Amino acid sequence: MKQVPPRNAGPSPGAIWASLPLPAILVDAGGRIAAANPAAETFFNASARSLQGQPVASRLKVDAALDDALMRARANEAGFTINDVDVAAGDRPPVQATIQMAQLNETPDQVLMLISPRVLADRLGRSRSASSAAKSAIGMAEMLAHEIKNPLAGISGAAQLVAMNLSAEDRALTDLIVEETRRIVKLLEQVEQFGDVRPPDLRPVNIHDVLDRARKSAQMGYAAHMTFIEDYDPSLPATLADPDQLVQVFLNLIRNAAEASGPNGGTIRLRTFYDLSLRLRRKDGSGLALPLQVEIIDDGPGIPPDIAADIFEPFVSGRENGTGLGLALVSKIIGEHGGWIGVESAPGRTVFRLSLAMAPRHRAEDSKEKR
Repeated sequence: MKQVPPRNAGPSPGAIWASLPLPAILVDAGGRIAAANPAAETFFNASARSLQGQPVASRLKVDAALDDALMRARANEAGFTINDVDVAAGDRPPVQATIQMAQLNETPDQVLMLISPRVLADRLGRSRSASSAAKSAIGMAEMLAHEIKNPLAGISGAAQLVAMNLSAEDRALTDLIVEETRRIVKLLEQVEQFGDVRPPDLRPVNIHDVLDRARKSAQMGYAAHMTFIEDYDPSLPATLADPDQLVQVFLNLIRNAAEASGPNGGTIRLRTFYDLSLRLRRKDGSGLALPLQVEIIDDGPGIPPDIAADIFEPFVSGRENGTGLGLALVSKIIGEHGGWIGVESAPGRTVFRLSLAMAPRHRAEDSKEKR
């Protein structure tokens, strides 16, 4: 007779493994990776299949005696923790993390290694409260922005009327009033834009067409002093996106690179390529492939280390007069598209990398037929 599991049965081990928010790997007796969960795939920027069988020491660089730690975890048959060590995966810069190890009872030759990056752990700890607080703050800011713009328009108009009867010397003061009110209005419009909850109008989009739109627009204005290098993979299929919102994302990232480089200019490299290794974990534990990669690379001074971990948070900026909403808006839009964005920064090289899903084949074909 077929047995029916009880109603209160917990999730399967496979579901727990897939839904773990922290990178986790299994290391066999030979020091090789036997398995990796989806979070570890993201951390290593490699698929679980490509990681399997690789020496853990070759894929994970730890500022500690990793082999000794694994031996102690097996010998003690108990949990073992390495606190606050520098951990680097592949070519990525090291991050401070805590590594927990434990021998598995079912397979004693394997050790479970759980990696807790400091930044990720901090964010997980505050994500729920910060999310609700941020929504309330943004909603209030959006309402205030709308109400403040009207009197500012009146102030600016009155200043321009007064200036008509003033001398050139006194007119400089009214010009300052007009200039400052316009600057405040621009900031308020950014706040309103960030609070816009309009869902994206998704359709098959050619990434290179959108990149070209953003580049041409930027070169006519704030990025006129920059040199652009296009390094495109012409074989990339379409992605499912809102083209106007995607242009906004690229414009914000290009603006960020141009302003960071200063008045003397620099180089912005626009790169696209295909990478199957990145999968985004959904709430149900399933994975979504994000193979379409876009990188915006600049040779500026880099992101200040003290804000690097929070660069996508609202009102965090590395510039003196920055609003801290540009990158937060970028992160918000990419998240609503089901994509992922990350950054790696060091003096002389900052890379913003966007990962997007492919448009379903039937949607892409329908789009071609309508052209």
